[in-house]
Amino acid sequence: MSHSTALPAAPDSFDFLVREEHHVANGTLLGFWLYLMSDCLIFAALFATYSVLSQSYAGGPTGAELFDLPLVALNTSFLLFSSITYGFAMLQMQQGKLKGTMIWLAITGIFGAAFLGLELFEFYHLIHEGATPQRSAYWSAFFTLVGTHGLHVTFGIIWLITLLVQLRKHGLTVPNRRRLFCLSMFWHFLDVVWIGVFTIVYLMGSMS
Repeated sequence: MSHSTALPAAPDSFDFLVREEHHVANGTLLGFWLYLMSDCLIFAALFATYSVLSQSYAGGPTGAELFDLPLVALNTSFLLFSSITYGFAMLQMQQGKLKGTMIWLAITGIFGAAFLGLELFEFYHLIHEGATPQRSAYWSAFFTLVGTHGLHVTFGIIWLITLLVQLRKHGLTVPNRRRLFCLSMFWHFLDVVWIGVFTIVYLMGSMS
C-alpha cells in the first residue's frame, strides 16, 4: 500500500523580511584592509628571503654589476607620479566631477603602464647578461620580489581599466566611489612597497 505526500503549493509572490540594503556599512573597506594586511605579510616574507639570500651569488653576477640606477630612478618616478595623479582623481571624485575623475585615472594608468614597460625592459637586460632566476639564489629572490610587485601593478591596471568602464557606464554611484577608494588604498600600498624595493634591493644592492 503506497502513501503519497502532497507538496505544498508554490506561493504566488515572495515577501522579503529584509527590504533595506544588504551591504554592511564599511564592510568592504574592512575586508579590503584585511586583504592589504595579508599582502603586507607576503611582501614581508619576500623581503626577508631576499635579505637572507642577498650575498648568495654562486659565482655569478651581482646586482652592483648590472643594476642601472638612473633607469630604476626614472621608473620609480613613474610610479610615484601615478600615486599623485590618483590623488587628483580622488579630489575630482569628491567634487562630483566624473570627466575629471576619469581623465586623472587614465593618466594614472599610463604612468603605471610606463612603469611596467621599463621593468620588463630591465628584466630583459638582466636575463641577456646572464642574470636569470636560476643563475643563483640571489637572482631567484630578486625576480620573485620585484616580479611579485610587478604582478600587483599589472592587476591594479586591469582593475583601473575595469573601473573606468564602470564609471563611464554608471557614473559616480556609491558602489563606484567605494571601488575608487579601495583601488586608491591598493595603489598607494604598491608605492610604499616599491620604495622599500628601491631602497633595499637597488640602492643597498648597488653599494654591496
